[in-house]
Amino acid sequence: MKSDPDHIKCLIEEAVTYKELLKRWLEPSNLERLRPRLEFQTGVLAGFALIASLLLGITHCSTHDAIQQRLNEDLQKSLAEVVPSTLHDNDLLQDTVTVPSAEDNLGANETTVYIARKAGQVSAVCFKLAAPDGYSGIINMVIGINRDGEVLGVRVINHAETPGLGDKIEIAKSSWILDFNGRSLLGLTDAQWAVKKDGGVFDQFAGATITPRAVVKTVHRGLQFFNRHRNELIGS
Repeated sequence: MKSDPDHIKCLIEEAVTYKELLKRWLEPSNLERLRPRLEFQTGVLAGFALIASLLLGITHCSTHDAIQQRLNEDLQKSLAEVVPSTLHDNDLLQDTVTVPSAEDNLGANETTVYIARKAGQVSAVCFKLAAPDGYSGIINMVIGINRDGEVLGVRVINHAETPGLGDKIEIAKSSWILDFNGRSLLGLTDAQWAVKKDGGVFDQFAGATITPRAVVKTVHRGLQFFNRHRNELIGS
């Protein structure tokens, strides 16, 4: 496109005019005169706020992709711990179903379920869930369940439980979490889905019953959630 010389000349003249206006506005004597005025102070504050917002926006845009990639890598690692790679040949992060879960008390109104497929057939599912009633707050976990409704694995993603007591729910601290492997709704009654102190089959920790109790209850809810949406997730 050919530029209009007159238009360019006009733009240059306007730029020179604004430059001169800014130069005069920034003169020390003018700033000294304006400084006591409320409008000036408000304008300066608004200017700094605008600059800060722009910087935050630029930082967010420039780091968004890198942050998302790290989050996906962390999630992929967590899912791999509860669904063995031998059970699927698809990308779990790309094969998902979103299911309403507000009434399931899993920590979210909707739950993203990651579908594991082998040769096109669903072999397992995995999803995040949260125990809201840990001793020190929410315990976030991920669970893998095979198409027969048996637990493949449960891992705690993060928590704030007491070090040395409640943190035994971590696989890095004890093997307690492995006791869920192979469990199912068919294998235990509802009453048995509890710690031994409450009449169930799962061990509690000495001096820290609340934490394992919360995890057991949540894993049970996770299996019930899977069972209710079984047809939707794996077909009949």
